Amino acid sequence: MMGRRSGDQPSFIYQFRLDERVPKDHLLRRIDGFVTAALADMHERLAPSYSEIGRPSVDPELMIRMLIVGYCYGLRSERRLTQEVELHLAYRWFCRLDLDDKVPHHSTFSENRLHRFRQSDVFRHIFERIVVACMTAGLVKGEGFAVDASVMEANASRYHGKAPDEIGWTDKQRQKRAVAEYLAAIEADAATKDDIPDDGDDGGPKNKPQHRSERQPPKVISPSDPQSAWTAKANKRVQFGYGLNYLIDIENAVIIDVEPTPARTYDEVESTKTMLDRTERRFNLKPKRLAADTAYGTGKFLGWLVKEKRITPHIPVRDASERDDGTFSRSDFRWDRRRGVYVCPNDKVLHTTGRVHDGTMLRYRASKYDCDVCALKMQCCPNMPARQVPRDIHEDARDVARRKMKTQAFAKSRDERKRVEMRFAHLKIHHGFERMRLRGLSGARDEFHLAAIVQNLKTLALRALGHPHPLPAAS
Repeated sequence: MMGRRSGDQPSFIYQFRLDERVPKDHLLRRIDGFVTAALADMHERLAPSYSEIGRPSVDPELMIRMLIVGYCYGLRSERRLTQEVELHLAYRWFCRLDLDDKVPHHSTFSENRLHRFRQSDVFRHIFERIVVACMTAGLVKGEGFAVDASVMEANASRYHGKAPDEIGWTDKQRQKRAVAEYLAAIEADAATKDDIPDDGDDGGPKNKPQHRSERQPPKVISPSDPQSAWTAKANKRVQFGYGLNYLIDIENAVIIDVEPTPARTYDEVESTKTMLDRTERRFNLKPKRLAADTAYGTGKFLGWLVKEKRITPHIPVRDASERDDGTFSRSDFRWDRRRGVYVCPNDKVLHTTGRVHDGTMLRYRASKYDCDVCALKMQCCPNMPARQVPRDIHEDARDVARRKMKTQAFAKSRDERKRVEMRFAHLKIHHGFERMRLRGLSGARDEFHLAAIVQNLKTLALRALGHPHPLPAAS
């Protein structure tokens, strides 16, 4: 017998509890306790940003909860987010909104994100509170870290790039936040260079960068987002982009730190130093080993990692010394550590004057008299009067990394390093995060912190057992 719905007259009184409509295993219910603990001191932290008089503002906790919902489900447009929260019962429950509560207007988010939230660095504060929650739940081992970067397309047209000296910034352009931030950074860099003391010998600054690995000024910038970098990394089309840098604990892929940079390899490698130092300072975490890809295998970075931080590098060494023309490569020359010289295949010694070239290299030279009578000259230096062998000033650290490359521990780290790459893939595929919405490095910082917050919350929801513990007061 076919059934039919009975009763066309709607009820005038409903008994409805929003809490009962949200499934017990819903993602938002599982992360709610951790979010509540992380936001416990937020009103106190934001209090200086609000006036003591006037009409009450929208609760900042409501806006932050809505933003977390947005980044969880790929709703990064505030206009779309407010529409979805208006309709979705689970979103309303998580945001502490009852059925008849009004959802904030989308323009409220822009004003708060660009002023109060950014000035108070509240997203960084929440991110660190979530990391502490992961540590409290036993998800952070602290023994092995991995680092990597992924390119996020900037909110800038790739067809409108110009050389920096071709742009005459108008007053209207200077009033835009991204441009003002870029010009302020240039002025700060210029002031820093002026403050570098003179060494009195050659009329130049004492610490002036002299080698190729230093950051070069960009050839093309975007007039709308000049801090983004013109890049074609990861086999993508040429575009303006930012580098999303993640430092993760390998054990459960918890994101320990996050840092935005222009999408340039030099800046991404340098950001690792910032993240490692900050992690040690903020969380008292210092890994025994760091896994990364070849981009991080420069002598300068390996030297800092091994000599200053005492961290074992599980990083492939960037090495272009092998020759494919049939002549001897640098590996054919034996390094005599005791005497500090190279010994050639014919047992002749190569010395150095000690002068550092390009800020990174020492040059070891053989005697012309030895090379002229050497039977191996055509295999060694057929087009030069004497053989030269370059040696990185951090070659000892590079040798440490080379030795680690032959171990089983390195092979394990190489596989575990994929977990940070999976973080990027998950963010782009499941969260729809491939293009920036905000401009400038400060905008990228806000977006990246929210993305890392959400990913760590999901890790907590999947792996943490029991109810979340109260977090200690943040410093």
